[in-house]
Amino acid sequence: MPGAWEGDLIIGAHGKSAAATLVERVTRFTVICGLPEGKKAVAVADTVAERMWPFPEVLRTSLTWDQGTEMAEHARLTAAVNLPVYFAHPRSPWERGTNENTNGLIREYLPKGTYITSNQAYLDAIADELNDRPRASLGFYTPREKFEALLAADVASTN
Repeated sequence: MPGAWEGDLIIGAHGKSAAATLVERVTRFTVICGLPEGKKAVAVADTVAERMWPFPEVLRTSLTWDQGTEMAEHARLTAAVNLPVYFAHPRSPWERGTNENTNGLIREYLPKGTYITSNQAYLDAIADELNDRPRASLGFYTPREKFEALLAADVASTN
């Protein structure tokens, strides 16, 4: 179903830095959210809401998150952008397989054990590279092409 997202945090060296990662399940479109305030629940909810707000509501149908305390303010996120948050079962990463795979791709740019920058322009550049990388699972289209097709379909359906 279009608009279903998976999310998680990638944690930097010594747990002192982090970024939220969001991946749309159908298109593999990726959003990386810098977290200058760290992984505090209010900051994570506000940052994710801010990054999700520009997308049409039809492409914000749900978010499946890991069991971390960083999403303790999930109701705040749901209220802000009408995005229901669901949680994967404990120790069940396959329930968010698209996000787990994408986090592996992000780790090519931000290896484990390194500081995760909160510089949003840099994180957006990483997401842009991933979104412009053709994927076999998408028939060698890019996530951006597939996501833009969903956006175009939404616009066409509202006219």
